[in-house]
Amino acid sequence: MLTELTQGTKVVGAKQVKRALEAGTARKVFLARDADPRITDPIAALCADRGVEQECEGSMKELGRACGIAVGATVAALVEG
Repeated sequence: MLTELTQGTKVVGAKQVKRALEAGTARKVFLARDADPRITDPIAALCADRGVEQECEGSMKELGRACGIAVGATVAALVEG
């Protein structure tokens, strides 16, 4: 659920999430339902390769709000730390 993002340590945006996945620090990735598949599909594939749980939930606006930012977010991730 998106409420997890309000409480945990997170990164927001495709570049930051990709870095977290590559570094092995991402625990769970959230993808916005209405985001451009050209952005989310490579992230989803990287999640599958790394064995990281992913959730496609909420709109970009809802995801951004859950992350505490004033704009929509395409992807976000809970990270260790």
